[in-house]
Amino acid sequence: MSTPQPSASPKRYRGSSADERRAQRRRQLIEAAVAVYGERGYHNSSVKAVCDAAGLTERYFYESFANSEALLVASVQGATTLMLDEIRAAGEGAPVGAVRVRAMLERYYWALRQEPVAARVFLLEVQGVSASADAVVKTLRGHLADMLEAAWGGETSASDSLVKAGVIGAVIHIAAAWVTGGYTRPLAEVVDAAFAACTLLNPANPGTPT
Repeated sequence: MSTPQPSASPKRYRGSSADERRAQRRRQLIEAAVAVYGERGYHNSSVKAVCDAAGLTERYFYESFANSEALLVASVQGATTLMLDEIRAAGEGAPVGAVRVRAMLERYYWALRQEPVAARVFLLEVQGVSASADAVVKTLRGHLADMLEAAWGGETSASDSLVKAGVIGAVIHIAAAWVTGGYTRPLAEVVDAAFAACTLLNPANPGTPT
């Protein structure tokens, strides 16, 4: 019986495999989408415009995405996940309680100011695109609400779902107003406004529902 030969390794082109090149094209499309949607608005942007910005043909677009909506959702998921990681890391470096909540809020708003084009996409352009896009946004905002609630240090959830929805709604609306207003208000004032809403998630707050 002949000795089995090892299977051939995937072909590589300029040091990259087909999967690596596909992943790189996907990243290019997502980065281009954020730039194009932020400049022109999602509803005023075509697949071709995104592909042109990415330096790719439409053939490569449909290799990764079924349509523009799928690309928008992927962009929001990817960028927001990274932001949530940054916010979580900022909180872990601060004492539990008010200091941690403020640190997380400061990181969130600071990140929005650092990436104004992306901020417009994630806060404004994604709104009302479709039910599936809205569901993704709702889930991601729910994660942020949970993180802010946990930052107060309570062992159990002290606020009901309506309060949490209201608090995260305030945090997001403050962000949207700040972005559309051109970031004219100082960061500290924005954080103070959001922090005032977040106190409703504090288990020690006498007005917190139980």
